[in-house]
Amino acid sequence: MPDPNESASDALLPELARLIVSALNLDLKPEEIGPDDALYGEGLGLDSIDILEVALAVSKHFGVQLRADNENNVAIFRSLRSLAEFVSANRSA
Repeated sequence: MPDPNESASDALLPELARLIVSALNLDLKPEEIGPDDALYGEGLGLDSIDILEVALAVSKHFGVQLRADNENNVAIFRSLRSLAEFVSANRSA
């Protein structure tokens, strides 16, 4: 039964973590990615190519359009939580 206190974006956190681990073949478990851990650079240590792979996987899986020239990409990919918030707000039905 869903937690009534859990937001839609929080509900996406485990699914996004699994998607990132799978898309990048990371050598860690999805639950090891903290919601507020940095994805790019420090933290998870993803580089620009990794972020492109994640963007492609997220676009395919959730139907969310992520563009390389989006001025908000730094904020979108700041953490698992920020990515989940973006997906939750922009996903297709």
